Amino acid sequence: MARVVNIHPDTPQQRLLVQAAEFIRDGAIVALPTDSCYALGCHLGDKNALDRIRQIRQMDERHHLTLMVRDLSEIATYARVDNAQYRLLKATTPGSYTFILEGSKELERRVLHPKRKTIGLRIPDHPVALALLEELGEPLLTCTLQLPGDEQPLTEGWEIQDRLEDQLELILDAGHCGTEPTTIIDLTGDSPELIRAGRGSLEPFGLD
Repeated sequence: MARVVNIHPDTPQQRLLVQAAEFIRDGAIVALPTDSCYALGCHLGDKNALDRIRQIRQMDERHHLTLMVRDLSEIATYARVDNAQYRLLKATTPGSYTFILEGSKELERRVLHPKRKTIGLRIPDHPVALALLEELGEPLLTCTLQLPGDEQPLTEGWEIQDRLEDQLELILDAGHCGTEPTTIIDLTGDSPELIRAGRGSLEPFGLD
């Protein structure tokens, strides 16, 4: 049964962040607010939690997962980034973008795209998400909280609880945070490629 925690969207309570980090380390799946919409997240090294997220979303291993990190230094740890890519990342993070990048050897194969060996990475611009990452001290493995057959992500704590009561351990309810997912940009080619238009502006990539 999911535990619902009402957390302040701008100044999240430290004790709640400590509890949430403990839940995640113990194998929990958490619903958390971001600057685009709610996401599902789990510990990077937890295979069971990852399998459960894939089951909830009904997505196979070819669906890119997103590694949510605190800052650019963490992106460089988990992905291969050249100077041109780094400049783009620096200009657009934190923000409502997910970047497809080549994964580094720090990542286990099961979290990467099976053929391309790529992963989504993002730095969210939301106080709760950033504070949770800071307290956790490591990235979260995440995906958009949009259930199969739905046209939009879930964005209300009560709705998340109603739909996923028995499949999550924790819901960090910071109120409505939007229903528009991130803009996904593939940076693995010679020039940025738009995969999904979302909340993030296309202007920095010359794609508008």
